[in-house]
Amino acid sequence: MKNILITGGDGQLGSALKLASIGFSDFNLVFTDIAEFDITNQDSVNNFLKENQFDFLINCAAYTAVDKAEEQKELAYRINALGPKNLAQACKAYSCRLIHISTDYVFDGKNFVPYKEEMECNPPSIYGQSKLEGEQEICRNNESAIIIRTSWLYSEFGNNFLKTILKLGAERDELRVIFDQIGTPTYAVDLAKMLLILIDKNLPFEKSEIFHYSNEGVISWYDFAREIMDLAQLKCQIVPIESWEYPLPAPRPYYSVLNKRKIKTTYKLAIPYWKDSLHNCMKNLGYSVSV
Repeated sequence: MKNILITGGDGQLGSALKLASIGFSDFNLVFTDIAEFDITNQDSVNNFLKENQFDFLINCAAYTAVDKAEEQKELAYRINALGPKNLAQACKAYSCRLIHISTDYVFDGKNFVPYKEEMECNPPSIYGQSKLEGEQEICRNNESAIIIRTSWLYSEFGNNFLKTILKLGAERDELRVIFDQIGTPTYAVDLAKMLLILIDKNLPFEKSEIFHYSNEGVISWYDFAREIMDLAQLKCQIVPIESWEYPLPAPRPYYSVLNKRKIKTTYKLAIPYWKDSLHNCMKNLGYSVSV
């Protein structure tokens, strides 16, 4: 039996892990959120891991309000950088392997080929900068951690692009959606299953390693919204616009497609295509779609 601690257990990925763990009977997952386990409090982290024996810790806790982070810089860094540092140190001290979730926003989006793990990071936003510092703190303080960068996370849980588009599409005749930001949607349940597979295999590395994971394929936010409307059979018209037409406080990368060769070859993974996963998620939400 593997004992696994999940931080941020009430969030989107934490909820997806609850669903995905049904197929892993040898895993005992313990879900916590800030009320039980504050990753920014070093004493709390150390005491919790000292008193409870965990084999793995999946850190799903994060400050994800990308635009608010431009004003709440201190809070973003406390959760996204200090928190991972505390976890890295405590996991090393108490022989618990850390798996940390990061983001495609560590890149500036000026590339024209999918980003590999070793490519230079240059985050354009406070959110991206704080997540990158969290990665660096883990690598400085823990030699056996695994960092997973992912992108455009959505699911039937919590608040995300899919659920926003479904809500607005049912209320409005027209939606304007950005077409010049390119990436890959990632179904949180697919990501959750992959994390549990990583734990099941538990491969050793000589140092902390970074891997990229998203669903397969490449689209824009506009294309994603169009597909959601079609599957939901909503008549709302999706109008493509450029980023400058919808200004936001935090700049987004224009191109943040992740190269997943490393994780696929290391763990012998087959990654689902984004459209197939979207169909699965829509079915779980009660829509009649064919897969």
